[in-house]
Amino acid sequence: MHPAIVHPAAPDLGFARTLLDAAAAGRKSERTRARLQAAACRLLETAPPSELKVADICAAAEVAHGTFYVYFRDTRHLLADTLTRFVGFVQDAMRRAARGRGGDRVRSTTAAYVELFERNSGLMRCLVSRLDDFPEAADAFETLNRQWATTVVDARMRRLAAEGGPDGVTRDELVRRAYALGAMVDQYLIALLFGRDQTLSAVSRDREAVVRTLSLIWERGMEP
Repeated sequence: MHPAIVHPAAPDLGFARTLLDAAAAGRKSERTRARLQAAACRLLETAPPSELKVADICAAAEVAHGTFYVYFRDTRHLLADTLTRFVGFVQDAMRRAARGRGGDRVRSTTAAYVELFERNSGLMRCLVSRLDDFPEAADAFETLNRQWATTVVDARMRRLAAEGGPDGVTRDELVRRAYALGAMVDQYLIALLFGRDQTLSAVSRDREAVVRTLSLIWERGMEP
């Protein structure tokens, strides 16, 4: 059984750190499992899933090689479990950002997503581009995207109703836009964090400016 991940009022959006913190007061087995998963998270920052080795994970986690097989059958088992849990972590973080009182909710959720990408770039890269080998995580991420699109569309429909009506725009149209906009943001962040486009890097050094741009895209894209 996994230890519950309890998020503080101002949560750390780094998943590896959260795993370790959640297991810190648990049994030794829970702490060891968390160390193995956190080590894999860190290694994914510089290596694709196909290059992860049990020996490297154990070395990074500072546990004996044989200890790995007490918790996981192989690296695929570890990654599938870790990615599935990470999807839940992303979902919780986005829900908290959306529930934030005061300020601009589009900006707050966009800022949270950008930070999630920055703090967990290896895991996010797996989710958005390397899911064929991890159907469990793929299903969880698909559900997350569907729920988030529904949340965005519901909020926009309520706003349009409050302003006098949808003005001809249909719910199906807004759902299409939400999916398209989400994919655009994912590809932008992948290109920024993993690409070699010097022009993109040069104009994206100001994190707050990036958040403003992506927030503007969401706002304008969901307008009637």
